[in-house]
Amino acid sequence: MKTGTVELTDEDAAQQSLARGAPGTALLHIERAMTGSGSWDTARAHIQQAVAGPVDAAEHAGLFYGAPAVAFLLHIASPAHPRYQAACDSLYEHVLHLTRRRLATAADRIERGEHATFAEFDLFYGLTGLGALLLRRSPGSDVLAGVLRYTVTLTKPHRHDGLDLPGWWVDHNPDEILPTPGGHANLGMAHGAAGLLALLSLAAIRSCTVDGQHEAIAVLTDLFDRWRQDSPDGPWWPEWLTRDDLATDRPARSGASRPSWCYGTVGIARALQLAAIATHDPQRQRAAEHALATSLSDARLDQVIDPGICHGIAGIYQTAYRAAQDSRSPAIGERLPHIATRLADSLNDRQGGLLTGSTGVELVRETTRHSAPPRTGWDACLLIT
Repeated sequence: MKTGTVELTDEDAAQQSLARGAPGTALLHIERAMTGSGSWDTARAHIQQAVAGPVDAAEHAGLFYGAPAVAFLLHIASPAHPRYQAACDSLYEHVLHLTRRRLATAADRIERGEHATFAEFDLFYGLTGLGALLLRRSPGSDVLAGVLRYTVTLTKPHRHDGLDLPGWWVDHNPDEILPTPGGHANLGMAHGAAGLLALLSLAAIRSCTVDGQHEAIAVLTDLFDRWRQDSPDGPWWPEWLTRDDLATDRPARSGASRPSWCYGTVGIARALQLAAIATHDPQRQRAAEHALATSLSDARLDQVIDPGICHGIAGIYQTAYRAAQDSRSPAIGERLPHIATRLADSLNDRQGGLLTGSTGVELVRETTRHSAPPRTGWDACLLIT
């Protein structure tokens, strides 16, 4: 396993992608081996495949690609054999160096007064994802503390052209086919405020705190309170905020989008539930759980046509399952068998891939089959636990 800034073929790059490559597939087989529904020989073969080539530790590496993705896999595999622990320890040093470099780059950007980018802070590519890995691998480290301090900084607004913009405001579009002239503030778990809130809250639950962390959680929960939209079908939130939204104090969207882990009410409500647990706020917890439960109605689920984790039924189930374990009421748990049936009946014609393909669907189906939390804890990469 060669690590560093290396020349990679497209095949090499795909091989070390947690989103669509070998690390995700290896996680599935480790999970099956741990539950007894698969063999360790098969799991070890897939682990070997994931670590066989060069590992990218350049600046663009993140939780779902390169050294951090492979380190996440090896950390999960390490109880199975000492050699995985040694490889993980070696690779993790590169992750620490990478995170320190990324924090320094972010500090320089903030000093220049420029806007952030998804690549800097989000779960897939940025420091939120690296924080999720650090929280699992070394919760007491100074590097995690640095990530938390950076995340706190992102919750501080800055004035621009007469508007107070959130600190995670980006100039680019959320998607190339969804223009947001003048930029936007994303509210989702994958690229926005829900991911920031989940990281800060999970860290606080584990007693990993820095100055300003609880105040930052309050800033984010207040923002979600402000932009919560009530409807006869239950509360919902816009996927992102534009300059026009901020100027008029109302979202352009008139109704809820499909429920999902990555952008929709399901992921946002789980982040709010975690924040309530972290701050010992039963009223907010009940509100978050009500929002999540109502987003699991048949009418809302009928909008979902994708089986996958990112914006499909698998991600909804896994998020709702984790939320049900912490819930003060049975409402979310009562919907789980119905969602599991939808997942079992869904057409899964996409090849491989943890986020949008069959690998992620099968990982979640392992949860439905065993009615127990994943033995590997693989869903830590989704920031829902």
